[in-house]
Amino acid sequence: MALSIRKLLISQPQPTSERSPYFDIAEKYGIEVDFRPFIKVEPLAAREFRQQRISILDYSAVIFTARTAIDHFFHLSEELRISIPETMKYFCMTETIAVYLQKYIIYRKRKIFYSQTGKPEDLVAVIGKHAKEKYLLPVSDVYKDNLVRLLEIKKIHCVPAVMYRTVSNDFSKEEKFDYDMLVFFSPSGISSLLKNFPDFTQDDIRIGCFGSSTAKAAVDAGLRLDVKAPTPEAPSMIAALEQYLKKESVEKKNGR
Repeated sequence: MALSIRKLLISQPQPTSERSPYFDIAEKYGIEVDFRPFIKVEPLAAREFRQQRISILDYSAVIFTARTAIDHFFHLSEELRISIPETMKYFCMTETIAVYLQKYIIYRKRKIFYSQTGKPEDLVAVIGKHAKEKYLLPVSDVYKDNLVRLLEIKKIHCVPAVMYRTVSNDFSKEEKFDYDMLVFFSPSGISSLLKNFPDFTQDDIRIGCFGSSTAKAAVDAGLRLDVKAPTPEAPSMIAALEQYLKKESVEKKNGR
């Protein structure tokens, strides 16, 4: 018996490798998986960044909440002709983000820390052990999160620095939008959905979200949240989707 989820939209660029676990899920459960970002990210020019009057070298630690932030931090530093010192510390929301730093630095030579759960509260607990550092938080122009507020409560100095902007990646009228499930990875993706489809009604469409801020944006928009990650049982969106599809497969088999 076929699953009720036949077509799944992942709101991220298509993986460059054919070995992506999303393709494994598609084959295992006999579903179609499309990749279509709801948002696109544009870098801030060095001239625009300077208007914030923030000097990167005034800070001893950087907080990364996404791999996108890592890309723009190092690209902007290069454009500004700034050499990041060996003493800089890096604090990441997840281990996956921390590992991504290897694209720009020699991992073993730097001091890198990350949350074990992907929750802001747990990252703040890690940062709290290094409370004397001066923290810089690279963000987009639409950044909304409680991380800075949590750090302020702990009296930890942290300055958000806009290093890139997030804009809606509009759908054309010719594009089909016949998905049984939509998966989002940022609040901006939720905003783009509602911008592209102002009359959107969820009905039987499943919604999956990665990250607490994305989940909150979905709920605040009046959407029903069906799949959420990270959780202790599902630290990644792949794991959460696997659990959900497996459960549905069992229920279909049992005739529910």
